[in-house]
Amino acid sequence: MRRAVFFLFALAAWCDEKDVVDQLHHKLAAQKPGEFKAYKRTIPATDVSFEMVPVAPGEITLGGVRKVKVEPFWMGSHEVTWDEYRLFMFANQSNETKGADTTLDAVSRPTRPYMEMSFGMGIGGYPAISMTQHAANKYAEWLSAKTGEFYRLPTEAEWEHACAAETASDSTAISKENSKGHYGKVGTKSPNKFGLFDMLGNVMEWTLDQYAAYSPGSAKGDEWAESKTPYPHTARGGSWNDPLPKLTCSVRVPSDASWKMQDPQIPKSIWYLTDAQWVGFRVIRPLKVPSASVMFKAWNNGVETE
Repeated sequence: MRRAVFFLFALAAWCDEKDVVDQLHHKLAAQKPGEFKAYKRTIPATDVSFEMVPVAPGEITLGGVRKVKVEPFWMGSHEVTWDEYRLFMFANQSNETKGADTTLDAVSRPTRPYMEMSFGMGIGGYPAISMTQHAANKYAEWLSAKTGEFYRLPTEAEWEHACAAETASDSTAISKENSKGHYGKVGTKSPNKFGLFDMLGNVMEWTLDQYAAYSPGSAKGDEWAESKTPYPHTARGGSWNDPLPKLTCSVRVPSDASWKMQDPQIPKSIWYLTDAQWVGFRVIRPLKVPSASVMFKAWNNGVETE
């Protein structure tokens, strides 16, 4: 019964949100993109900022079989931090007034966590962790509504292209060899050629893609393997818990139900991963704003009711 009620509630919210996404798309499509250069944004009504750097277009071959043409986009210079993510988790921290912005009000927000989700590893300047892929998607939607710019998770192709064939070393990655058993503050290692910090190590990062074998052929970089089931989704980059040899631009990690093992709720939370203290994410902003339907798909994978 509880699952059925949840499904009906989610279906109603889904329909309402489609209307809101159309409204947001109308605002975004009317904007002209700025110069394709690095920029810094302060999240409105807060003193928290984030930085985005440009990633030039290019071509990449995934798994040696799938050739992908990647269009230009901006990417977060580092992983989304607790400073940023907690504004989304706790609405009162971002000074939002209910009813003042119908677009913002319609974005689904996490339930309050039932434990301290940094697990004592630190909050100020540290990467946010242990959120589901759904939660990361909804953060991107919230940030878009908050800033008036379109943000989403990267596709696997976009992420691997931005990783720029980087080689993990003690100077570039927080790994098992130097982490002392926990994540580190973002941006403390050397960046890659695009100016991106911690692409390898620290925390592995969600992508939009369902984890699946690559099919031979060609594709565009903004295409992704759409979700059919709650698991597995694809995380990239490895983490503080992995040895350096396992931190490569091509390694993929599939999510698994065991990442919620300690979750006491029935059904399990759609927001938190109690047993994945190595997973975080960063956002991208495509140079070209897509259609409203693509925006909706990027923020709603359709399998959150697990």
